[in-house]
Amino acid sequence: MSEGRGRQNYIDGVWQASASPAAIPVVNPATELVIAEAVASSEADAARAASAARKAFDRWSQTPVAERIALLERVRAGIEARADELAGLITAEMGCPIGFSRAAQIGLAVGDIRATLAVAAELDDRVLGRSIVQNDPVGVVVAITPWNFPLHQILAKIAPALAAGCTVVLKPSEVTPLDAVILAEIFHAAGTPPGVFNMVLGGRETGAALVARPEVDMVSFTGSTRGGRAVAEIAGRELKKAALELGGKSANIILDDADLEKVIPAALGQSFINSGQVCAALSRLIVPESRRAEVEAIAVEAAKSWTLGDPTDPANRLGPLANRAQQEKVRQAIGGAMQEGATLLCGGPDQPAGLPKGAYVSPTILSHVTRAMAIFREETFGPVLSVIGYADERDAIWIANDSQYGLSGGVWSESLERAEGVARQMRTGQVILNGASLDLAAPFGGVKQSGLGRENGRYGLEEYCSPKAITRPIRA
Repeated sequence: MSEGRGRQNYIDGVWQASASPAAIPVVNPATELVIAEAVASSEADAARAASAARKAFDRWSQTPVAERIALLERVRAGIEARADELAGLITAEMGCPIGFSRAAQIGLAVGDIRATLAVAAELDDRVLGRSIVQNDPVGVVVAITPWNFPLHQILAKIAPALAAGCTVVLKPSEVTPLDAVILAEIFHAAGTPPGVFNMVLGGRETGAALVARPEVDMVSFTGSTRGGRAVAEIAGRELKKAALELGGKSANIILDDADLEKVIPAALGQSFINSGQVCAALSRLIVPESRRAEVEAIAVEAAKSWTLGDPTDPANRLGPLANRAQQEKVRQAIGGAMQEGATLLCGGPDQPAGLPKGAYVSPTILSHVTRAMAIFREETFGPVLSVIGYADERDAIWIANDSQYGLSGGVWSESLERAEGVARQMRTGQVILNGASLDLAAPFGGVKQSGLGRENGRYGLEEYCSPKAITRPIRA
């Protein structure tokens, strides 16, 4: 592409200047320096991209699955070849520690493609009764993605969409557009047919313009519940399909037989990873009231290992939040909880000592959090863990389910069977037992105000399919 990464959109197989002169600064949250400017695309740009995707759809939808798989394999290889560059960009864009960028931000993106390819053959026709069931692609898909796992969230959407035979218009977060530009370069180098993959940069207005385009059949959105409602309202006018992966306030239940010395440090990781900027973060730690003091002592000691500082230093486990606005929201949440009566065990709302510049928030643990507090109910999206006591197992499950959200959850017990029994009673889209690692073959998504639809594996692939029944007559 031309000089000035982020200054052009990728539409119909070529880099195109935006019809809008407006630009959005990309700010490094650690240094607070502007590292680039990205275009704030116009309705005309959205129209061009949607039209290109529609024009390409008929041919791409009829392309053999083997050819679609081959394209995604080339894209995967391209990501791996530019992994260091991508990791460095993500760290600069949103402050993720470089070690986590390399391992998770890039590793998950590659894993998304592999998980899609593992199930792509399941698109074959099925026979049910007297009918052949054919999985037709939904059509033109708009993918609107967030800044917290920018590349992972992009590939979790567009890999299955492309494998299913859909064409795509990507609108990445305006906070993290630069890694998406690299991805567009990779798609171009991989020989993607014009119009099959398109990328339009911009903010909320650009996303809204894309969702409203008549050429679009489906929108896949990851972001806040408020943003999801706005997307659903626009899509609903024309009854377009909407897959929404939204907010969370997930519960981590520590049963009374758990080994706290092993469990609590791991539970902190389930809340603090990526500076707590994880929609599925297990930010409500539900513990036996009789063991609260023990939990608190272990948690405070374990929090000391979550070193905070320059995200380019591999020794640091926490970097800044994505921007100053996000930092202020988290600070207000901590301060509000303290005003409502929560006990601050460590961390707090102040700018961390020794870090006068940057959107940093210290790893924070609050105790004596009650269901009446905002911090119990509202997504914090920062390195903040709330400790909540329970009387018995039934009470723990009730507390976990007392939420407007239902995205993730966790259970810890010496007995895996007991943990599973509790997990089955939790109203959420996913439950992690005893710190199990992420399984990209399993469906990911929420219930209640955490969204609609699923990502990952077979379930994620089927979101982009429209089953068609071809029914044969009864033989005489």
